[in-house]
Amino acid sequence: MANTKENSQAHAPKAKPISASRSEMAEVVLPAETNPLGKLLGGHVMHWVDIAAAMAASRHANSYVVTASVDYIDFRNPISVGEIVILKSQVNRVFHTSMEVGVKVFSENALTGERKHTTTAYVTFVALDSDSREPKPVPPLILKTAEEKRRWREAGERRKARLAMRYKKRRSRD
Repeated sequence: MANTKENSQAHAPKAKPISASRSEMAEVVLPAETNPLGKLLGGHVMHWVDIAAAMAASRHANSYVVTASVDYIDFRNPISVGEIVILKSQVNRVFHTSMEVGVKVFSENALTGERKHTTTAYVTFVALDSDSREPKPVPPLILKTAEEKRRWREAGERRKARLAMRYKKRRSRD
């Protein structure tokens, strides 16, 4: 029997639509998670973003995933104690063993139902083989809508900027 690495290379992953990765989670903001002004701490938002993004990445790759980078996170509106936080995530683009996931965060006033877009983030994950824990190929994406194609293009631009920054940092250390 051939080893796992040879088997995984012999069988290219089957393409999947972006909709297969879409994930949503919700949390209620409790007093212990807020600052003295009753606003949700940014670190909690980042933690939840990482979880929601990992769910989408794992669904797409059908494997364990690890966070490789957070390219961008923008806090647009504060989230208050007692509000419901809704996080929506989906894979925007895949590369060889990595994928970018976009996450949008909304707050919802439980009494009025009013929703606000509070946060946007882009997180990159690497898929891991379940046996070797080494990076493994990620299924290609099937793009169906103009919005999905736009997000795919923009993810490529962010990757280019991310890699340029990584190489710039390496050169400055040498």
